[in-house]
Amino acid sequence: MHLYVTILHSFSSCCLPLRRRFSLSAPATMTSKRIKTSSDSFLPHHESGIVVGFGGAGVDFLAVVGAFPKPDEKIRSTSLKVEGGGNVGNALTCAARLGLKPRIISKVANDTQGRAILEELETDGVDTSFLVVSKEGSSPFTYVIVDSQTKTRTCIHTAGYPPMIPEDLSRASLLSALDGARVVYFDGRMHETALVIAQEAADKKIPILIDAERPREGLDDLLRLADYVICSAKFPQAWTGTPSIPTALVSVLLRLPQIRFVIATLGENGCIMLERCANEDSQAEEMDIDILVESLETEKNDSIAAPTCIASSVTKFRAEGIGTVCGRLYVGTAEKIPPSELIDTTGAGDAFVGAVLHAICANFVPEKMLQFASCVAAAKCRALGARSGLPYHTDPRLASFFRRVPSQ
Repeated sequence: MHLYVTILHSFSSCCLPLRRRFSLSAPATMTSKRIKTSSDSFLPHHESGIVVGFGGAGVDFLAVVGAFPKPDEKIRSTSLKVEGGGNVGNALTCAARLGLKPRIISKVANDTQGRAILEELETDGVDTSFLVVSKEGSSPFTYVIVDSQTKTRTCIHTAGYPPMIPEDLSRASLLSALDGARVVYFDGRMHETALVIAQEAADKKIPILIDAERPREGLDDLLRLADYVICSAKFPQAWTGTPSIPTALVSVLLRLPQIRFVIATLGENGCIMLERCANEDSQAEEMDIDILVESLETEKNDSIAAPTCIASSVTKFRAEGIGTVCGRLYVGTAEKIPPSELIDTTGAGDAFVGAVLHAICANFVPEKMLQFASCVAAAKCRALGARSGLPYHTDPRLASFFRRVPSQ
């Protein structure tokens, strides 16, 4: 309890004033102030670089401890940080720093935390014109306990109130938010409003990316509209009931026939991606997907610190008792971060998503996309909090991904 009081006091002293207020249903007319702007010069000229995200934006109260406390134990924090959080807020901040033009649709209250949420997003170049501010209530926040010994984090989330409902967003505002969008991203929260936005995006043929962190109410309806899915390590088997992650990915593509690819992020173990072939190759070899994953895993070079990616040829992947799907399999490695540099994994998955949003807009091939996303996530892990370590497109560590190939 004493820790939380200290955190709240620290937050109150660091919050910045709100520059403007929003109505409950109409977008603000004032242009967001962009202190650190990002260039679109790294994107193909025909791409707008505009992405829209809907979901959670809040405040994180991060306390670093020597070891996670035991029940009824009193401990002291070794360091403290207060900064923006929430899956969509984090991912769009990452996308903005990488050169995209993100627009966020979410809801906060007109309280101290809500004002800080807006200020921080605007400072990073995220367009908050479509973010709804409630006159009363409370904004979302999360207590994050970072164990400096195990390098793990435990999150205690408090949802904002009142929650966002479809009536909070007028159709005119929604159409304006989606105008020119290259991708629309959802974290699965506030499912009723999410479904309204997703259906409009689908009707306009705007690709949809879903971050499936865990099974949530209404998520199945959203997934049926998705073009891309990125999920946590636990989600695929929890959602499909299959015996392994690889077989679960086959099941996802079979259950959602419109999905172009699904990625399972595995933390320090990298990621696995299954990409559907647009046209099934009748000559493709049929293989058990678990066996193929094991085979690709043996090709990893543990001596390489940078992220790598190993891809299969076009294959008919078989999952026993589930079925087959034609596509390509990618096994990506995570960057090997020296223990002395690994600070905090909070928001690593959001950083990965933000990098994938950039990769889709920039038409990266899958191998480059996975390596890029892993590199961005690793940069985030070198600082406390979900946003402090997010790199900008000018970061030397990303230079190889942005280097242009001379025209012939």
